[in-house]
Amino acid sequence: DVQLQAFGGGLVQPGVSLRLSCAASGFLVDRYAVGWYRQAPGKKREGVACIWSTEGDTGYSDSVKGRFTISRDNAKDVLSLQMNNLKPEDTAVYYCKAVTRGDIYWGQGTEVTVSS
Repeated sequence: DVQLQAFGGGLVQPGVSLRLSCAASGFLVDRYAVGWYRQAPGKKREGVACIWSTEGDTGYSDSVKGRFTISRDNAKDVLSLQMNNLKPEDTAVYYCKAVTRGDIYWGQGTEVTVSS
C-alpha cells in the first residue's frame, strides 16, 4: 500500500520559517496532482497549495500566497512546502495529498503551531 509521510512541523513563533516535507513509500504511479492541506483547530480542512504533475503548474490559497511555496524533488520523490513569515492563523495540522489515476492518498499530518 502507498503511504505518505509528512515531516517538519513544530511549535514556532510568528515570523519564523518552516519547511514541511512529504515522502511516499510504496508504489505511487499515474500521479495527477500533489499538494498540501491543513486543518486548524475547530475548522474544516482546507487546501493550501498544489502542483499538477504534467505541466508543473502550482496553485495557492489566498491566505498563503506570497508566503508559502510548494515544490517537488523528483529525484528523491519528496514534496515540500516552504512556509515563510508564519502567522498564528497558520496554526494547523498539515497534510500532504497525492491524487493518482484511480485513488487519493493522504499523509498522516504534521502539526504546526505558531504562537508567541
